[in-house]
Amino acid sequence: MTAGLHFTASEAGIAQQALATLSDRYGTVALDQAEVVVALGGDGFMLQTLHAIQDRNLPVYGMNRGTVGFLMNAYSESGLLDRLAAAEETVINPLQMRAFRADGSVHDALAINEVSLLREGPQAAKLRIHVDGKMRMEELVCDGALIATPAGSTAYNYSAHGPILPINSEVLALTAIAPFRPRRWRGALLPKAARVEIEVLNPERRPVMADADSRSVRHVVRVGIRSAQDVRHRLLFDRGHGLEERLLREQFV
Repeated sequence: MTAGLHFTASEAGIAQQALATLSDRYGTVALDQAEVVVALGGDGFMLQTLHAIQDRNLPVYGMNRGTVGFLMNAYSESGLLDRLAAAEETVINPLQMRAFRADGSVHDALAINEVSLLREGPQAAKLRIHVDGKMRMEELVCDGALIATPAGSTAYNYSAHGPILPINSEVLALTAIAPFRPRRWRGALLPKAARVEIEVLNPERRPVMADADSRSVRHVVRVGIRSAQDVRHRLLFDRGHGLEERLLREQFV
């Protein structure tokens, strides 16, 4: 591969410097002429890039110019074309969030990592959980709850003591955030095809916001969540360092 690379970078100085260096070395084309997108930054920038090009069906190869870089490859100025030629591709589906607000408005968003519901005020949230039209939990008193994809299971979900999911598993993680009642409930594993609806109880006194990969909707009364099977994000990783290996490795550190 000698052409068709589109480089993009976060606003961080180290990422902008890498953008200039790599663009000069390998050349860069406009997005509509690209065969591969090379994203320079951290995990947050990778999520931004995937959302920005989700209608283009282009693979994205990230190089870490951020902090953790779980979704990124190691940065190097040399050997990029060889790395791309040997890269492993992983395809992931995001979550579709449909959030209903108290004012009657409806807001849609996609989330690659997770959809979370979080209390907005000093009082704990009270949530009612339905799965595929059947009520599974009448009242969850908590700081919040989230639905995570396998790709996002090592992020907020893991911090909230949720499980790490193998990348090819056909499941989603439903995880409680600081649950008060039921006190010991930590969540559930759901089929990937499940349709989850979370209802906010007493939203006037206990306001709740919904968040899909940092796209926030305040004062929600009901949120529907499902896997968006029709949306495909293509990620490229160096051979032997793909998402499957990374997710497995995270469980032994």
